[in-house]
Amino acid sequence: MEFMVKESYNISDLVEIMAILRSENGCPWDREQTHESIRRDLLEETYEVIEAIDAKDAQMLKEELGDLLMQVVFHSRISCEEQSLDFDAVADGICKKLILRHPHVFGNIAVESSEEVLKNWDEIKKKEKGQTTASDTLKSVPKVFPALMRSQKVQKRAAKTGFDYTDAEMAFGDLKSEVAELEDAMCRANAEDCFEELGDLLFSVVNVARMLKIDAEDSLTASCEKFIRRFEKVEDMASQGGIDMSTASLERLNELWREAKMAQSN
Repeated sequence: MEFMVKESYNISDLVEIMAILRSENGCPWDREQTHESIRRDLLEETYEVIEAIDAKDAQMLKEELGDLLMQVVFHSRISCEEQSLDFDAVADGICKKLILRHPHVFGNIAVESSEEVLKNWDEIKKKEKGQTTASDTLKSVPKVFPALMRSQKVQKRAAKTGFDYTDAEMAFGDLKSEVAELEDAMCRANAEDCFEELGDLLFSVVNVARMLKIDAEDSLTASCEKFIRRFEKVEDMASQGGIDMSTASLERLNELWREAKMAQSN
């Protein structure tokens, strides 16, 4: 198998390497993969890119972007073998989309702000997708999105029609109503209603976050990290005090939790 080892490689080399890996004399594992078998890998690599961005680590970002790009090339190669598309077709498609959706750069449309750019983008996108109603735009939000992210996007698109709260207080009022409805379902021990009302409650929480201009995903992520830090503190305090957490009373653990919370808030 002929392949020139070089000091530096580019995207063309990556496409060629993937073709070699998928070839008859390539890698057995790579040859066996399908769109479905590496679907989760694509998602995991995307999250790792986000982790690198959050860490503000340039070297880590370089590596993770490379891993993500490899996934794009991998899927493109599989499609090429299926004779449905190839990497050039993928690149051609995104180039045409960017040109079409930036008429203020590649055309003769004048804009005064980023808001106008986004408005034009949405209108062009609707025409491309054949979306004629607001419901069409809501249905187009991918079902595979994390639920918080999907909720935010659905709510945001619905709000563009004027179907929205006037302020956060109004949204919070509905949130309290959903809490009461969930409590009622719990009192009735109705599992089906609990399932539904819990979903409504979470959806209402996202509405409040949106009205407060807070990203619900980011907010919940921050709370998860805070919980881990406090739990670690509780565990450390328990260890120092000779307390077995698995057998300690809930009251004692709550005392430790309050102490940890106070220590970390100072």
